[in-house]
Amino acid sequence: MANEFNLAEHRKNRSKTYEKIDSFWHDLYDSEYALYDIAYMSKKEINDIQVATNRIGSIFFKTGQLLRGLPDETLRQLDIPEKALPFIRHRALPIETVVSRVDLVQTSEGLKVLELNSDTPTFEKEVFHVNGLMCKVFNVCDPNEGVAEKLGMEMRKALAEVLHRGNFTEKPKIVFTSHDTHEEDKLTTLYLMEVANIAAKYVPLHKLRIEKGVGLFDDEDNKIDVLYRQTYPLEHLIEDIGDEVGDPIGIQLLELVCSDKLIMLNPISAFLLQSKAVQSVIWGMKELDHPFFTQQEKQWIDQYFLPTYLEEDVFWKNNWKYVKKPSFGREGDTVSIFQGKKKLYEDQHKTYDKSLPVYQKYVDLPTKHIKTVNGLKEAKILIGSFLVNGKASGIGLRAGNQITDNNAYFLPVGIKQEGRE
Repeated sequence: MANEFNLAEHRKNRSKTYEKIDSFWHDLYDSEYALYDIAYMSKKEINDIQVATNRIGSIFFKTGQLLRGLPDETLRQLDIPEKALPFIRHRALPIETVVSRVDLVQTSEGLKVLELNSDTPTFEKEVFHVNGLMCKVFNVCDPNEGVAEKLGMEMRKALAEVLHRGNFTEKPKIVFTSHDTHEEDKLTTLYLMEVANIAAKYVPLHKLRIEKGVGLFDDEDNKIDVLYRQTYPLEHLIEDIGDEVGDPIGIQLLELVCSDKLIMLNPISAFLLQSKAVQSVIWGMKELDHPFFTQQEKQWIDQYFLPTYLEEDVFWKNNWKYVKKPSFGREGDTVSIFQGKKKLYEDQHKTYDKSLPVYQKYVDLPTKHIKTVNGLKEAKILIGSFLVNGKASGIGLRAGNQITDNNAYFLPVGIKQEGRE
């Protein structure tokens, strides 16, 4: 394998290929992000991922309906922030979230879900656009062929639904927003705006202005009807304070949403499913054989979900390997791995130290050799599978460590052809 890999030529081909792709961050933080390489999957493997994604999504979305009926105290126990409680039951759409992403791992027992990124999933441009371009370069079939058009169509459908509910008589003002200092967030947001193909404008977060109880305004003082905030997490938004001392602009924004003075996508309901503690509810109800889930759904939970709890006892008792993760963590931050009571690994970042810990049975991520600008490497593979308006959509691969962090690579994926390894 090493003999077939010419590093100088590889670097040259990578630069030449990725530099042709507009508005894409093939390098991030001065490091390689997008690999000039391809992983092969069979049509059956792709189909299995889509089936799993649909089933997992249906379980999460059904659980969302249950959570909305629970008292505040129970939601606090699932780490829903106190400041979010007055707004968390608001429902803008029949579906919980427009664009979400299921993180899956292929194990010896089949596909398992690690988590659902329901509120602010990124990775869209890589999966829905760049993957197809790389498949052309490597002359293989793209498993995501046609999904970008479907993504645009479903985004327009969601917008039409919320606008219809709002009884708009005039042309609505639609704004897509993100931090404009964060390249990945900004370019992902601009890509989604392009795919949506509607009359909208991009305005950075810091240029938006709230008039309490009246509305949200753009950089030209136009009142905004719809705010699309794909990359700005609601748990950060509720803590937002304005320039005036103590002005809780994040809370004021949610008040505008709940009083129908502003439509926000992804909707507030997406945040309800973002807590990883939700998986402990799903697993716990399955273990109790609760009638909320049908026998078929319990079978799916057994098949795809991992034992997940809010206590460590069961792992200590069985001396199982498990992962301790924050209910609202991101990018592997504040994650630890244990074998029984012995700590095997600890992430150096502690950003989410105050978040409620969730304990999930450990599974090994499969290993693959990847080609990087620094030579061949061994990496762990994580599957990101999108749900768009509740239906399975594009898939993509991240290649990194056992705990997938923000140093993980984007690895393009193509459909395996007969006789090809």
